[in-house]
Amino acid sequence: METIQNQYIPGVCNIGNEEIKMRKRAGWFGAVATVILWIVFIWLDTPHIWRLTLFVPAITSATGFIQAYSHFCAYFGFTSLFNFGNIGKTDSVEQAEFRAQDRKRAWQIVVHSMLIGLAVSFLAYAAPILF
Repeated sequence: METIQNQYIPGVCNIGNEEIKMRKRAGWFGAVATVILWIVFIWLDTPHIWRLTLFVPAITSATGFIQAYSHFCAYFGFTSLFNFGNIGKTDSVEQAEFRAQDRKRAWQIVVHSMLIGLAVSFLAYAAPILF
C-alpha cells in the first residue's frame, strides 16, 4: 500500500491516507455508475441526448481519482482546511499565501475533472454515431 508524507504542503498535499482512501472509493463509485448507466442507455436505446447525463457520474469519478492521486482535496483547498488524521477532523490553513496556493490547486482539480466528465459524456453521445 502506498504511503505519503503526513504533512501539509501548500498547493501540493492536504490529505492523508484515510482521506485518500475515501476519494478512491468515490472514484470507483463514479466509474461503476458511469459504465452501468452507459450500458443501460445503450440497452434501452435511449435518445442520445440523455447520454450527456453521464457527465455527473463521470465527473464524480474523475474528481475522486484525481484527488486521491494528487493527495489533495479540492473542497479543503477552497475552504482552507487539511486533514492527516481521522475522517472528519480538520485543521485550518492560517497563512494567506498558503490559502492562495491551495485555491489554485483546487481550481485545477475542478477544471480537469470537468474536462474529463465532458469528454466521457460527449463520447457516449457520439459513440452511436461513430460506430
